Amino acid sequence: MAGPDAELAAKIQSDVPHAARIWNYWMGGKDNFQADRAAGDAVAEVYPEIVVMAQQSRRFLVRAVRFLAAEAGIRQFLDIGTGLPTMQNTHAVAQQVAPESRIVYVDNDPMVLVHARALLTSTTSEGVTTYVPADYHDPEAILAEAARTLDFDQPIAVMFMGVMGYEPDLDVVRSIVRRTMDATTSGSYLVLWDGTDTSPAVVTGAERLAESGGVPYILRSPDELATCFTGLTMVEPGLVPIPLWHSDDPADKGIDAYGAVARKP
Repeated sequence: MAGPDAELAAKIQSDVPHAARIWNYWMGGKDNFQADRAAGDAVAEVYPEIVVMAQQSRRFLVRAVRFLAAEAGIRQFLDIGTGLPTMQNTHAVAQQVAPESRIVYVDNDPMVLVHARALLTSTTSEGVTTYVPADYHDPEAILAEAARTLDFDQPIAVMFMGVMGYEPDLDVVRSIVRRTMDATTSGSYLVLWDGTDTSPAVVTGAERLAESGGVPYILRSPDELATCFTGLTMVEPGLVPIPLWHSDDPADKGIDAYGAVARKP
């Protein structure tokens, strides 16, 4: 590896726990270091369900993207805060249903950028997959870059998958979502999920993560998350624990993570 990617990789510290790598570890990935595994194990010790949450978050993404592509006719996806590539990423799911789908991934993490350039590529010749290095706190910059690939006169699915907990101010979260969705046309969709403060164990797990050197993650109530969808029409069954959204597995049960898919009128 040479050039810009090598410079970015050189900045990555393997001895400091990293949110994207910890999540990768919980999902069974291999792009993580000992510090990440130690932090991940510290959380799992007090909240074992975190591993289930990581796996269920990907299942929710797959079901949501498949619904949007197959049933809602969406052909454009803006995945903000994508994290490290694993399996069944947004472009792979969307392009399996609609080969012409166009996907823009966004993240501000140098490590994610290194992997994204190598792994987040279109699975079809008709589709387009690109990556924008940007911070979700700057929606205007994201939108300007995304417009090079996406047509904002056509519906777009905007995705914030488990990432808003890293912003401590709910008003800022709502502003980011609103400013991003304001740029989309009628018929666009918002897909958002985050961890919730719905059990004492998950609250303790979040505290343990911060104590282990990981980036603090703010757990919110389902009612607080619901305010991110103001002005949008939720797809049934609304804001629910992510394993229960359009699940066809009777064994699925609620966890401390809520999400929804909502349409812009």
